[in-house]
Amino acid sequence: MSATPNSLEQYSAHLPALHLLCNLGWNFLTTSQALALRGSTREVLLKARLIEVLQTRRYEYKGEWYPLSPSGIDQIVRELSALSLAEGLMPANERLYGKLSLGITVTEFMPDGKKHLPTIPVIDWADASANHWDVTEELEVLAAQGTHHRTPDVVAYVNGIPLVVIEAKRPESGGGSHPAKAMVTEGISQHLRNQRPDEIPNLFAYAQLLLSISQTEGRYGTTHTAAKFWAKWREEEFDEAHMQALKNKSLTPEVRAALFEGKPAALAAYFDNLWSAPMQPTEQDRLLVSLLTPARLLEFLRGYVLFDRKVGKIVARYQQFFGIRALLTRISQKKPESQGGGREGGVVWHTTGSGKSFTMVFLTKALLLVDALKECRVVVVTDRIDLETQLARNFMTGGAFGSSIATQKDGEKSSSLSGRDLARRLGKGNERIIFTLVHKFNTASKLPECRNDSADMIVLVDEGHRSHGGETHERMKKALPKAAYIAFTGTPLLKNEKTANKFGPIVHAYTMQRAVEDETVAPLLYEERVPELDINEEAVNRWFEKITSNLSDAQRTDLKKKFAKKGAIYGAANRIELIAWDIATHFNENIKKLDLGLKGQVATDSKLDAIRYKKALDDTGLVTSAVVISAPDTREGNSAVDEETLPEVQKWWKQAMATCGNDAEAYEKQMVNDFGTDGDPDLLIVVDKLLTGFDEPRNTVLYIDKPLKGHNLIQAVARVNRLHDAKRYGVLVDYRGILKELDTAIRGYQDLEARTQGGFDISDLEGLYHQFSTEYKRLPALHDRLWSFFKAVTNKLDREQYRQMLTPKFVKGSDGEEYDERQKLRDDFYEALTTFGLCLQTALSSRSFFEDKSFSEAQIARYKADLRFFTELRQTARRDAMETVDYSIYEEQIRKLVDKQVIGTEVREPEGVYLVHQLGQAEKPEEWSEEKTRNETDMIRTRLRKTIEQELAADPYAQKVFGELLRQAIAEAEAMFDHPLKQHALFKSFEEKLDARATPDMPDLLADTPHAKAYFGAIRLVLGEEAFAALSGEAVERYVQQALAMDTVVRDAVAENSLNPQNIEAAIRKGLLPLLFGSLGLDKAKQVIEQVIQITRVGLSKF
Repeated sequence: MSATPNSLEQYSAHLPALHLLCNLGWNFLTTSQALALRGSTREVLLKARLIEVLQTRRYEYKGEWYPLSPSGIDQIVRELSALSLAEGLMPANERLYGKLSLGITVTEFMPDGKKHLPTIPVIDWADASANHWDVTEELEVLAAQGTHHRTPDVVAYVNGIPLVVIEAKRPESGGGSHPAKAMVTEGISQHLRNQRPDEIPNLFAYAQLLLSISQTEGRYGTTHTAAKFWAKWREEEFDEAHMQALKNKSLTPEVRAALFEGKPAALAAYFDNLWSAPMQPTEQDRLLVSLLTPARLLEFLRGYVLFDRKVGKIVARYQQFFGIRALLTRISQKKPESQGGGREGGVVWHTTGSGKSFTMVFLTKALLLVDALKECRVVVVTDRIDLETQLARNFMTGGAFGSSIATQKDGEKSSSLSGRDLARRLGKGNERIIFTLVHKFNTASKLPECRNDSADMIVLVDEGHRSHGGETHERMKKALPKAAYIAFTGTPLLKNEKTANKFGPIVHAYTMQRAVEDETVAPLLYEERVPELDINEEAVNRWFEKITSNLSDAQRTDLKKKFAKKGAIYGAANRIELIAWDIATHFNENIKKLDLGLKGQVATDSKLDAIRYKKALDDTGLVTSAVVISAPDTREGNSAVDEETLPEVQKWWKQAMATCGNDAEAYEKQMVNDFGTDGDPDLLIVVDKLLTGFDEPRNTVLYIDKPLKGHNLIQAVARVNRLHDAKRYGVLVDYRGILKELDTAIRGYQDLEARTQGGFDISDLEGLYHQFSTEYKRLPALHDRLWSFFKAVTNKLDREQYRQMLTPKFVKGSDGEEYDERQKLRDDFYEALTTFGLCLQTALSSRSFFEDKSFSEAQIARYKADLRFFTELRQTARRDAMETVDYSIYEEQIRKLVDKQVIGTEVREPEGVYLVHQLGQAEKPEEWSEEKTRNETDMIRTRLRKTIEQELAADPYAQKVFGELLRQAIAEAEAMFDHPLKQHALFKSFEEKLDARATPDMPDLLADTPHAKAYFGAIRLVLGEEAFAALSGEAVERYVQQALAMDTVVRDAVAENSLNPQNIEAAIRKGLLPLLFGSLGLDKAKQVIEQVIQITRVGLSKF
């Protein structure tokens, strides 16, 4: 007797599977018993078993129940036996599924002489015990040409129909030419081979679920599922104790005897010995219990199988199955009448790329199968027309309309044409499914017919984090007050964004990390490639002085802020050319030369950048590319002058549109279609379009040259995570330094998953809703106050009269100095406008505001129109008062300056490549591999460099000190090359000090005052380290007190000029010079003040 486990297939997978299936309630048939029921190896149905089950079926006629006649039974057997494969395997399989789902209609002649056509269910979907469950092994099936046989390991029959086919393999390959081969993939390969026309497709015409198991692993698929898409299962209902009990349940003597009939005695003895002691469930066991428990299998096959005309046959993944279950439970719940009644809703958080569109289709289908929900109508809401089109297509081809042969006309009928059409459909229509853009509710909700108080309305919102934070969302809820609102998103808003949580708790979650582990999406690799720039700062400063000589200090400050916000340096032509060469070389060497048909995207910051990238990439001659952007604004008299109206953008747009009959939609469709082929283009260059909702499996690498953060960042990077046979990873190449943002975003979502699977904490929002319900009541008074500034305007339609009320008017004061007597009026007007605007924004995000009868649609429209008018008036007033400067006047000059003075020198090679889904994880470094330890160390080094460069910009002294310490740490780490764990510990300790902002040699009195600490550092930098070291203790203490006083001056300047920020710097200079002159002298005082000004600018730019 062997004392070690036997890993051969029959010992490790085959017989354990049969043992477990018997314990699940399946009846074991020996090979000879199964063949007797089949009749021959050419037949795959157990006809005798099918007839036996049909003899128990009953149908109703005039209040009486009748058994099927022999003729009726024969009709059903003939229909099920005559599955023609002439049109191919998939059509035959779909026809069979239809018969199983809907039943088969037979002709019966009744005792009263009349003909009756009852529909007979072949499978009783509601009662598992009303069906017959058989399982057999080594099912020998004659191939289509009659030349050979194939023998699937295990086949499971329901009522004599082979619904499940299983290939069982040993856990490991056992060496040979493929020592590391996963044997479960060999089982998948056999399934795919056996479905070929010259093999045994007649068996697979009936099969609905296919499994490949190998003890330590298990995958499932269905007819024609490509190997890449066979899925793992994670159970969320049956617990480990349930698995354990089934695994260790003893077989009856009769079943045991049948199982080992004709097998060697040593085999039976091995298993008797194995089963004599407790056993642990394997992954194979978990898959079998999860999918082949009889009641579960019926539920799964009835509700979670789709035939899609585009992608073929689909069976749900586990997150879709359990997500739909959770949704059905949630939707079935009703709110108390005190909360308005209606159905409960919530958020489905399934990571981007995990099949949310088909989850919606599964839900729509599942509603039909629940008696209490089958009358529900479904409204599918998106915020972009391309997503509406995509979802409508998936619903139509996936059978959500109740038929797998829905026509294009059915899809078109379901889409609302306008706000008025939407109002009619919601209020009086009877369509089961309606597709609409969320913005149509703005118009529709104002029409009296746009109201449906039924609780049998289910609203499915795609990407619920977008476009649902304000008025439009509340108008939608006003139209459908009792509907269940279900938001589907791959990136839910995090806890600190809870004001936008309009849908309720997270009902079900499936995260990026879980999807990568399940191999539902491709893992993402990140590498940072930093473009090094040489900026001629002296030339830039000279230009500013020259070109802005006619501007006031306030206007010059305003221009510099706008210059910084526009990120002009990033759009420098030379920088773009440098990166374009790097992109072309990287893509050509790593992707294109492999000749696998894979593609890439380039995400840019503006339309002008996109067009410049296109030209620069074309100039390399290494790659082909196409630009997909929205149309530039070509309206005459457009006052918002920005990059869209530049001749370069307009010229490109006209040329591009000329290639497609001036049809922008046709152009985009053509580019996207071409991108999905083996041909050109290699790269798609985008700004915002196609960074969400764009699913192309070939898309493998995303080159990022734009700032992204939070859920927008996660959405963007997910463009390259779709599975493709030729793609092992999706690749992110970063030219903007977003690693920290990526790490933060993923850490945030992991924290959300860990914190709660129940979702958002609704109790946290109670105070917020109360605030909403009272805040909007201030609107009338705030509106009146806004108008009170213009009581003297005699003609309320004459805009010039309003303008003249605010135009500066200088008079002499009692001291003989001139001042603007209308300055206070403007300041008060600005404040009143801001307060009114914020209150209106809050009101439009409040459901109670729209339900309050004291506010009519006419009043709401008036408030919005007045806000728009007074906001434009404020812009005019600020320009008249020279409080701001028109950036557009200088924009082209600035662009030319940057193109000339900003030179890209080289692209810094990445310090490490990171797996994105592993970012943010908390593990013990001692447990890491050497490679992972080095990668984590590289990532900390990158974070440290970015923190010092970016976050310490507001503290130049700390930036200098920590920069020097980092260089020392890097040198010390290089000496520890053979000790990666020590390297990691060194940098981790450094990061903790940096995060705590523990600047060495900083007085304790300044520890809790970061701004004063920065000002003290500025003094220290101006004095120089040698002079500072020579100071007495009393002198250092005086500078500490000065730094605290400086903090007070700056805070006061910011607070007092919050409405006129252009005055802040003048106030700081005025307050600091007398404070610092005595101790530093004029020159050094001015140097310190300029540093303080720079620190303040950095601080204000973050708001």
